[in-house]
Amino acid sequence: MKPVKQEFTSRQHMISRDFEFFHYRDEHLVEVEYHNHLFYEVFCFISGDVTYIVEGRSYRLKPGDIVLINNRELHKTVVRPGKAYERYVLWIDPDFLKALGEDTDLTLCFERSAMSNCNVLRPRAEYHIMIKNALSCLRNAIYSEGYGNGVLKKAYLTELLVCLNRAFLDSQDEDLELDMVYDEKVSNVISYINENLQEDLSLESLASRFYTSKYHLLREFKKHTGYAIYQYIRKKRLIMARMLLKEGFRVTEVCQKTGFGDYSNFIRSFRKEFGIPPGQYKNHGGTK
Repeated sequence: MKPVKQEFTSRQHMISRDFEFFHYRDEHLVEVEYHNHLFYEVFCFISGDVTYIVEGRSYRLKPGDIVLINNRELHKTVVRPGKAYERYVLWIDPDFLKALGEDTDLTLCFERSAMSNCNVLRPRAEYHIMIKNALSCLRNAIYSEGYGNGVLKKAYLTELLVCLNRAFLDSQDEDLELDMVYDEKVSNVISYINENLQEDLSLESLASRFYTSKYHLLREFKKHTGYAIYQYIRKKRLIMARMLLKEGFRVTEVCQKTGFGDYSNFIRSFRKEFGIPPGQYKNHGGTK
């Protein structure tokens, strides 16, 4: 692929209704705090000295690694100076992705990577070549004009996603374990929180369930995730609330399903996080 200079954008929302593609190359440090977004993300690492953190797990990336992020996971990159930082980033709207796959579940690699607590794909050589070629074709279609270009973009995107899913299903790379750092207890706490957002998730109940002191849990959770545990729980409840509103649930139902015991606290927290009250967000179809 020929290099394309593209200015880094710190925005974490999509402008397009289907997908967006970026090719970044930075000589200076690029800092983006922990965040999540409503879309799926494919992060293709080319060069640099980068650690990618997803839900408390830190991955030291190698050139050719691919990070798969779903629309619920909190993540960030840690970029060290000294090397040019180059990567391809692909954002895909979930509804568009489901329609694109028709009878094939193209979301599989994003969802199963989260379930398996391993977000980095290190493809075998044959899949690496296929993915690289599909990326090249997609990029060329995006940055060119011509008859049927829209059809080509969709075709190459579909090819890329099929390759990613095949590579994911084929992946058995034990070497990846050497480049992943996490705390097993914190990882278990995170999994429990995400599976039980509607339940009592007080610090006392979590410490009791995982046989640890409140203070140790607070310290280790903050160390590995960057969040105080109560901040993390509130953030994940709000992420879930936003998704449920987008699916059409009533505001009162969403408040109950996400574990907010107090309705006014839910309204206030949602407005603070997203800049708009939940009722207004729902009326806009979850596009704000």
